[in-house]
Amino acid sequence: MTPNNLVNVYLYTRYERFWHWLQTALIVLLLVTGFEINGLFRLFGFKLANDLHEYAGLAWLIAFAFFVFWLFTTGEWRQYIPTTKKMLTVVRYYTYGIFRGEAHPVPKRKDAKHNPLQRLVYLSLAAALLPVQMITGFLYWGYNSWAAWGLSWLSLTVIATIHLAGAFGILSFLIVHLYMITTGHTLFAHTRAMISGWELVAEGTTIDDWERKERKQPAECS
Repeated sequence: MTPNNLVNVYLYTRYERFWHWLQTALIVLLLVTGFEINGLFRLFGFKLANDLHEYAGLAWLIAFAFFVFWLFTTGEWRQYIPTTKKMLTVVRYYTYGIFRGEAHPVPKRKDAKHNPLQRLVYLSLAAALLPVQMITGFLYWGYNSWAAWGLSWLSLTVIATIHLAGAFGILSFLIVHLYMITTGHTLFAHTRAMISGWELVAEGTTIDDWERKERKQPAECS
C-alpha cells in the first residue's frame, strides 16, 4: 500500500550516491573476475580477469579509505550506530507486514536514514566483512612478498579460503539487497533516491524545512 501523504526529502548527498554506485561497480567486477579466477566460468580469460581483479581491488581499498574518512569528518558515522529499538518491529514488517500492505514502522529521515536492521547489517559489512575481504585480498595479492613482510607463517590456502568465503558472503548480501530495493513505495523508489538524492517519505516524519521539496520540482540541491 502506497501512502498518499508523501513528501520529497533530500536524503543522499552527491558523495553518498557516487560512493554507492562506485562500490557497486567495483564489487560486481571483483565478484565476476574473482569467480573466473577460481575457474567457475570463462569470460575475460585468466590473465585479463586477474589483472582486472587486482586493479579493482586496489581501487576499492583506496575508495573505502576515503569513505571512512568522510564518515568521521561529516559525522555520518552516527547513521550506523546499532540499536535494538524497534528491531523486532522491523523484522516483523519485512517477514509479515510488508505482504499485507502495512506502512514501514521506521520511516526514513535525514538524521536516521537506516532502520535498526539496516544499521546492524551495514555496520557488520563495513566493520567486519569488507575489511576482512580487503585484507585477505591484499595478502593474496602480495603473496610473493610475505617473506619480506615477515608473514611466512601464513597459509595461502587459509587466506584464499577466507577470501572466497567472503566473496560468497558479499554475493549473498548483494542478492538480498537487490530484492530489498524493490520494497519501497514503488518498484524503483529506492533506486530513484540513490540516483537523485530525493526520496518520498510519509508526511509527518520529522524533517527540517530546507529538506522539503515539492514533488513536481526537478531541481536538486547539494
